[in-house]
Amino acid sequence: MSRPLDLVVLGLSLSSSWGNGHATTYRALLRAFAERGHRVTFLERDVPWYAAHRDLADPDYCDLVLYRDLAGLVELTPRLRAADAVMVGSYVPEGVAVGEMAIRTAHGAGRIAAFYDIDTPVTLAKLARGDHEYLTPDLIRSYDLYLSFTGGPTLDRLEREHGAPMARALYCSVDPAHYAPRGGLPRYDLSYLGTYSPDRQPTLERLLIEPARRAPHRRFAVAGPQYPDGIDWPANVERLDHVAPADHPAFYAASRYTLNVTRADMIAAGYSPSVRLFEAAACGTPLISDSWDGLDTVLGIGREILVADGPDAVLAILDRQDEAARTALAAAARARVLARHTAACRAAELEAALQEAISAISRDAGGGGIRAAP
Repeated sequence: MSRPLDLVVLGLSLSSSWGNGHATTYRALLRAFAERGHRVTFLERDVPWYAAHRDLADPDYCDLVLYRDLAGLVELTPRLRAADAVMVGSYVPEGVAVGEMAIRTAHGAGRIAAFYDIDTPVTLAKLARGDHEYLTPDLIRSYDLYLSFTGGPTLDRLEREHGAPMARALYCSVDPAHYAPRGGLPRYDLSYLGTYSPDRQPTLERLLIEPARRAPHRRFAVAGPQYPDGIDWPANVERLDHVAPADHPAFYAASRYTLNVTRADMIAAGYSPSVRLFEAAACGTPLISDSWDGLDTVLGIGREILVADGPDAVLAILDRQDEAARTALAAAARARVLARHTAACRAAELEAALQEAISAISRDAGGGGIRAAP
């Protein structure tokens, strides 16, 4: 690192983990980034649904500032001008207007503007439909750096087809100081932790709810908000409406196995690991997952994670895998995650990507290059 960076992030939420995985991602990443000596400011839209469920009001690793609307954000532009880099996240309310302002302010001060897409496959699917909820084609070309939760071929697609000047993978991560094995005997044979999503529900039905119906002697759990009332939960499936991040390790420890379920757009794109993979592995809980391209680049299939395509496969794992094999699987996954997928690893990757973009802009400025404007 040549010098500390001053980073301003405009993200969906840092203060509340209710109903979104963004907060967990930002918390781990930005804490680790600050520990590398950088300064961080997080600007968050003050909305009632997060205000009612705030579980981090005053982080000790960054300056959290709430703004009420776009006019309130305009009042904070001096912070953007003073920063070395401004990073806008996906699903930010009025994200197009926020992005245009961030780019205009950063570029006007000779700084870089980055987009951090925690929902890349969803974003690209929305763009293909002409849905510009928080990103437009012009903005992609105007951001100096596109950081993506999805790696693999999608990065080339962002640059070649969408005109991103620089696309780099920045997967989610885990903070091992908060996610670590706990003692005690498991209470559930299989659990799932995740907010309700219509495109995930068929897989959850296939890989947890149907196995629960077929194995009434086993215990299951589904934790997360926003599940509709009409779901027919078997009696042996315990429902928990919300598990706060501080309680995730205890939830994983209560499970012999935990399930990873991937959204349809992310399966189609591949190379889109969920933060739940890294959390569960760091906690020493073995994982069962649906299948998608690139999974084996994150965790070794059969050695560090198991893949199931239906209820028979799930029940075979629960019924036939002995305890020695189960604990060996968990230990191998934990070792891989601690080596490659911690928040410290990801913060170093963020630092390198920002420095690369800053250097590129400096070279372009020296050669008279012109930066795209939104």
